[in-house]
Amino acid sequence: MTSRRLMQRRRRRERVFRRAGQASLLFAAAMLAFLLWSIASTGWQAFRQTVVRVPVDFGAVAVDATSPEALRAVNTRALVMKGLQSLFPEVRSRADLRQLQGMLSVAAPDALRDWLAANPGLGQGRQEVWLPAADAIDQFHKHGAAAAPQLRPLHFTALRTLQELGRVRFRLNTTFFTASDSREPEVAGILGSLVGSLLTLAVAFAIAFPLGVAAAVYLEEFATRKSRWKDLIEVNINNLAAVPSIVYGLLGLAVFLTFFGLPRSTALVGGLVLGLMTLPIIIIATRAALKAVPDSIRQAAQGLGASPVQTVFHHVVPCAMPGILTGTIIGMAHALGETAPLLLIGMVAFMADVPQGLFDPATVLPVQIYLWGDSPERGFVEKTSAAILALMVFLVAMNALAIYLRRKLEKQW
Repeated sequence: MTSRRLMQRRRRRERVFRRAGQASLLFAAAMLAFLLWSIASTGWQAFRQTVVRVPVDFGAVAVDATSPEALRAVNTRALVMKGLQSLFPEVRSRADLRQLQGMLSVAAPDALRDWLAANPGLGQGRQEVWLPAADAIDQFHKHGAAAAPQLRPLHFTALRTLQELGRVRFRLNTTFFTASDSREPEVAGILGSLVGSLLTLAVAFAIAFPLGVAAAVYLEEFATRKSRWKDLIEVNINNLAAVPSIVYGLLGLAVFLTFFGLPRSTALVGGLVLGLMTLPIIIIATRAALKAVPDSIRQAAQGLGASPVQTVFHHVVPCAMPGILTGTIIGMAHALGETAPLLLIGMVAFMADVPQGLFDPATVLPVQIYLWGDSPERGFVEKTSAAILALMVFLVAMNALAIYLRRKLEKQW
């Protein structure tokens, strides 16, 4: 076989390999685009909410909205029901009135009370107030009758009348960002889980970053001699980085909850577990960043009379800081998306309140997504996709911050 044929065969193989690589990239990009489209096409519906304009008659006596006690004493449920019933005077039976009341969300009385607090001078006479609709009405307004099979004929008639009167519309669902979890899809939000995630990550960072950097500095800069103990530690660190995350959940359950007796379902315990899980990642990333620092930096510092400790902390660590920060942020982003270890320490419970501290019961955004994904209501399907979008925004932001710090602080040797 001539050299020309060999060259043609080699080039043909190279073209096949190049096209196979390009096809793989296109396939991966297509799958990613399909995943993002499927999530976004469902989740964007959660960012709008159906509201109904209800006439509310406060009577001749003005409501003192400046006083919290007086505001709590107002029977907003009765005011909402009377206002809705005034639009349908033909509805008189108790069963029909109950169905009519079910058109509005269970949070409608609270929404009216919030409206009074925001508009203290309007709590008198007859006012028009936009109140949130029930989940079934919201789904029907968004997707049609097939999305709300539980609606009654009275609901269809009443909703058609309200639409003709211009009393139904969409608005931005700010409740999704300002409320915590709820049994009712139309009033459920991510604020509680978002605050819980931030508190948990703060604890994880406070545990993992200083310990991880200190361990890496010692192993790379001071424990330079080969020994069985150093080899054993390095092997264990590499193995811990590959351990399934649920093992860390079992560790937290056995050590932090059972042995130390720390409170269950708190951001403190969750942060400790995620901190231990992130610790090997930070150690490995920090050691790689320290290795990338040229030996000439160390030799120059020592030649000017710097001690080994001064050489490391005044010269080597600052030069390696871009890589250290990048590895830390990526490790924190990985911890933000974890669910399995937090399920074992009780952070899967229903949390309707925003945690105020590290010892308050809390949950995190991935666990919130898990809970909503297991709910049968159609409204939670939209909320699940919207929460996934919010989680992806945070993950992308953290990775973008890592890339920015890397390029901003990186030094060329």
